[in-house]
Amino acid sequence: MSGPPPAVAEVRRAVRRALSGQEQGALVLVACSGGADSLALAGAAAFAVPRMGLRVGGVTVDHGLQAGSSERAGQVADAMRGLGLDPVERAAVRVGRDGGPEGAARRARYDALDEAADRTGAAAVLLGHTADDQAETVLLGLARGSGARSLSGMAPRTGRYVRPFLGLERARVREACAAMGLPHWEDPHNADPAFARARVRHAALPALEKEIGPGVAPALARTADLLRDDADALDRWAADAARAADLGGGRLDVRTLEELPRAVRTRVLRRAAVAAGCPAGALNARHVAEVDRLVSEWRGQTRVDLPGGRGARRSDGALEFG
Repeated sequence: MSGPPPAVAEVRRAVRRALSGQEQGALVLVACSGGADSLALAGAAAFAVPRMGLRVGGVTVDHGLQAGSSERAGQVADAMRGLGLDPVERAAVRVGRDGGPEGAARRARYDALDEAADRTGAAAVLLGHTADDQAETVLLGLARGSGARSLSGMAPRTGRYVRPFLGLERARVREACAAMGLPHWEDPHNADPAFARARVRHAALPALEKEIGPGVAPALARTADLLRDDADALDRWAADAARAADLGGGRLDVRTLEELPRAVRTRVLRRAAVAAGCPAGALNARHVAEVDRLVSEWRGQTRVDLPGGRGARRSDGALEFG
């Protein structure tokens, strides 16, 4: 008896690998938009997860941004039930404006997924991001001039969120979706040049593939993996350094900070600023660099203003945040 098509076997294997170590009987939710990637994930999970002694359900989020979105969400929920997923949740959200359209939609989606996972007691939520999505994330980070943490892209696991397909190219995942006979829909936002990710997907990456050669997306995804290892190591070093420099009361010892490599010291300073009440999303590299000058290029300046009405100042051999 022949086995499943190779692409189907690959996505099932990716799900099993990503969920190894889960407690028996735990519930796993698949986040499904109805696109090819997330439907392939739902199909793979429907087969693989119960065979691991786990339960599998699903959740679909209606962002309300397009005509007919409610009906489409109902169709996606029915498709997941048809695959045997149970329970299946539908969540309608209102997308705000903060952070731009993409950021606001992402925030609303994750809030809804968190609520569904809390309500059902799910141990994990599976997301259908592929290696191509990872490559797009890296390029967007490069365009913003981001540091290693941002360029490390999406982690295979972040808390309860698990991304089994990060090692698989989008074309392979879509091949698996077709082989499982799962009809999908194409979100028009994914091709709308008004969105930065769509421009990267349909213009920037194809141009790189044309000019440099094939394999750019997988190479960028591998770069993200390497940078994530580096960023994790630097973050652990910075946590230890922050404890060593801590004088209490939001104050850090300047002499201890001076002995640190800049890559570690700026992480310590950023952590201290956020702990003092600076909004993390508003605190950028320029702010941190100015605070770092109070340590590395001190010429008598005493204070740096920071977002959220906070600031950092140097006095008596210490940096104080408040």
